[in-house]
Amino acid sequence: MTDGGGAEAVDSVLVALADPTRRQLLDLLAAQREATATTLAARLPVSRQAVVKHLGVLDAAGLVSGSRVGREMRYTVRPAALDATSRWMAALASDWDRRLASIKRVAETAEREERKEPEDGRTDR
Repeated sequence: MTDGGGAEAVDSVLVALADPTRRQLLDLLAAQREATATTLAARLPVSRQAVVKHLGVLDAAGLVSGSRVGREMRYTVRPAALDATSRWMAALASDWDRRLASIKRVAETAEREERKEPEDGRTDR
């Protein structure tokens, strides 16, 4: 990422996704479209309070949003931050692909040049 804000956004998404419980929460929310912390906690081996804390990290990373409906807070997935992180990862992978292709070309050229050498090792050219 070239700008500091974009890099910070990707960093916060990667930190949020590093935790398996938060990834599970995202999966559940994606499947249900909308859920409360209580509903989510019923499907996970953690307390409702732990789910609320995990949702706070996901919200800070821009991966979920909560909206109040009556007394309930309902959470939904916000895919934009995940999409931006995915684009960053794809660009990184593409850059590495280019680098590896360049290394391969250099190695293949060196190998061809080596095969052109006389077998006794002399270079009578």
